[in-house]
Amino acid sequence: MTTTKQLYLLYQQHPVISTDTRKIANNSLFFALKGDKFDANVFAKQAIEAGAAYAVIDNPEYKLGDRYLLVDDVLTSLQDLARHHRRQLNIPVIGLTGTNGKTTTKELINTVLSQHFKTQATQGNLNNHIGVPLTILTIDATHELAVIEMGANHQKEIELLCSIAQPSHGLITNVGKAHLEGFGGVEGVKKAKGELYDYLGGAGSEWREPGKDQACVFINSDDDILTKMAADRGLNNIIYYGNTGASNLVSGEIVENAPLLTLRWTNNAKRESYTIKTQLTGAYNLNNILAAISIGTYFNLTTNQINNGIEGYQPKNNRSQIVQTATNTLICDYYNANPSSMVVAIENVGKIDAKRKVLILGDMFEMGQESIAEHTAVIKKAFDTPVDERIFIGKDFSAAANNIKQPITGKNSFYPTADDAISGLRANPIKNSTVLIKGSRGMALERLVELF
Repeated sequence: MTTTKQLYLLYQQHPVISTDTRKIANNSLFFALKGDKFDANVFAKQAIEAGAAYAVIDNPEYKLGDRYLLVDDVLTSLQDLARHHRRQLNIPVIGLTGTNGKTTTKELINTVLSQHFKTQATQGNLNNHIGVPLTILTIDATHELAVIEMGANHQKEIELLCSIAQPSHGLITNVGKAHLEGFGGVEGVKKAKGELYDYLGGAGSEWREPGKDQACVFINSDDDILTKMAADRGLNNIIYYGNTGASNLVSGEIVENAPLLTLRWTNNAKRESYTIKTQLTGAYNLNNILAAISIGTYFNLTTNQINNGIEGYQPKNNRSQIVQTATNTLICDYYNANPSSMVVAIENVGKIDAKRKVLILGDMFEMGQESIAEHTAVIKKAFDTPVDERIFIGKDFSAAANNIKQPITGKNSFYPTADDAISGLRANPIKNSTVLIKGSRGMALERLVELF
C-alpha cells in the first residue's frame, strides 16, 4: 500500500490534483473518488491516458502498473495528504463556518486580505470533506495566508475539516436554522458549528501566533449565542467586532440601504471613522462586512487597502446579487435558503427604500419534521412585512398556507411548482418593482429572472 509520505513525495513533484476525468490536468495526481452513483476506480486508466502522472486507487483490480497507486481508501488518502501538507505550511489559516453568510464573508475576507497578502481561498462553496482538502492542496510556498470555508450538515463534520485545515484563526458567522434534519434541531446546529471553537480553544490548533496559548477567534459582539458559546469554552484570544461596544476592534452602522449598502465603520483604537459604498445589498451583510474589516485591521492592512477591498467586492453565484432589468430591480438570492436567511432577507426588503416591493419565496429544503412549521413561520413573517405583493412557490409553502389567515394588505399568491409560478407571472407580469427572489437551490428559481 502507498503511504501518505510516499504520496507526498509524488505530490511535491506533481502538485496538481485531479478528480474528474473530464478535466484532467496534465501531469497531475488523479484521485479515484467514489460517489453515490459512480466508482472512479473504473476511470483510472482513462485518467492516465488523458495525462495524469499517477492514479490513486483503492481497488486492486484496476492496478495496471507502477503509475497506479493502491491505498486503503482514496478519500481518506486525499484528506491525509492535505493534512500532512498543511503541517508543512507555516502560514495563518482563517477557518470559517456558520449557518448563513459563509461564502460571502469568505469572499470579503479574501478580497480585503489580498490587497496586501498573496492569499488562497476556498473556490466557490467547495467547503466539504472533499473541497477542503482540495483547497489545502492548492496552497504553495508563495502563499502568505489562506481563508478556508467549512460547511456541514451533520455532527463531527466541522471537527474533521478542522483536523485537515488546522486553522490558526477562526470565525463563526452566526448560528441559525439550517439542515435541521441532519443536525437534529437548533441545539444540534450550535453543537456542530461550535466544533470550530472547540478546535481553536484546544490543543488541536498546531499553528499559533507567538506568545499565544490559544488560536485567535473573531466574534460578533452583538451575537449573544456566539459570545456565550465562546464563554462556555473558555476562549480568551478573542477579537470582537459589531455595531456597538467599547471592546470592539471595529464597529459599524448602515448609512443607506437603497438597495446597495453604504456604511460607516470605526477603527476604535484610532477613533477614526470611514464611509464606504458597497456593491452588496441586505442589512444582514453589515456583520459580514465588519468581519472582513476587523480581520483586515487585525492583520495591519491600511485603511485604504481595507476600503478598496470592500468597495471592490462584487457578489456572485446568486447571493445577494442586484440585477437591473428594463423595469425592475431584482435581488437574486436563490443559491440557498433556510429559515434564518429567509427572515433576514424578508426584513431587508421591508427596510429598503423602494416604491413598490415584491417577495418571491421558494421552498426551503432539508427541514425534516419541522418543515411545515418553519414554512408557516416564514409566511407569517412575509405577511407582517410591508410589501405590495407576495408570491410563494413550492409544495411546503402551499401546505403551510392552510395554517394562517391571509393579510388584508397586498396581493398574495401560492404556486405548488416553479412551472406554475412561471405561468402565473407570464399572465400577470411584475413591473416597476424591487423584487426579492429567494429559495433553496433545488427550486431552480433562476428560471424566473427572464420574466422580469
